[in-house]
Amino acid sequence: MLAPSGTLRAAINLGNPVLASKDPVTGRLVGVSVDLAALLASRLGTRLELLPYPSAGAVTDDAQRERWDVAFLARDPKRAETLYQTAAYLAIEGVYLVRADSPMIAAAAVDVPGIRVAVGAGSAYDLYLSRTLQHARVVRAATSTEVTDLFMAEHLDVAAGVREQLEADARRLGGLRLLPGHFMQIEQALALPRTQAEGAQALEAFVADVKHSGLIARLLAEHSIEGAVPFE
Repeated sequence: MLAPSGTLRAAINLGNPVLASKDPVTGRLVGVSVDLAALLASRLGTRLELLPYPSAGAVTDDAQRERWDVAFLARDPKRAETLYQTAAYLAIEGVYLVRADSPMIAAAAVDVPGIRVAVGAGSAYDLYLSRTLQHARVVRAATSTEVTDLFMAEHLDVAAGVREQLEADARRLGGLRLLPGHFMQIEQALALPRTQAEGAQALEAFVADVKHSGLIARLLAEHSIEGAVPFE
């Protein structure tokens, strides 16, 4: 049962601006995950309540409190401890941002002693880099959208995040550049609290349908999203 109350409560992570944001004029939530939540509610025949969160970490914190029914999050082994995660429906590149005069020319140069990497607390790339970096130190911003500002204010060495966000920050601030390639592919999925895992089969069927129908690619084009790769 995906919406036991009769209203589908969908957690929307605004820390990932590739998939969701707040319209600056109307204040409405918009984006790929918002559209998918509306479609899911329509197919279930339920009302929809959109619950905006500033970060993925805040979404996962609320899972055990059963404050939402379905969430749009990146897949991660740590999250699998408390969440049921569907198959991925698209992937976003996790990349590094440095100052234009940084001596770093490749991602491999990041993981050395003394390097400090800004990340969004509880984000998929925070979880990944916290597991994989052996020498560099992770420094956490409250949300993913604050990563570059923390990087600048604290004179850190590297900012890590999703490509589209960091490209926008580089244009906004100037004097910054992305390192070539990516350090991870951030797979996006739908999630349920483990306490509501009985809805997993229906949610997997929904994800499979929107993938195979080509809807994900159409939504990415509609929202002018670049740097995300739909899965079919």
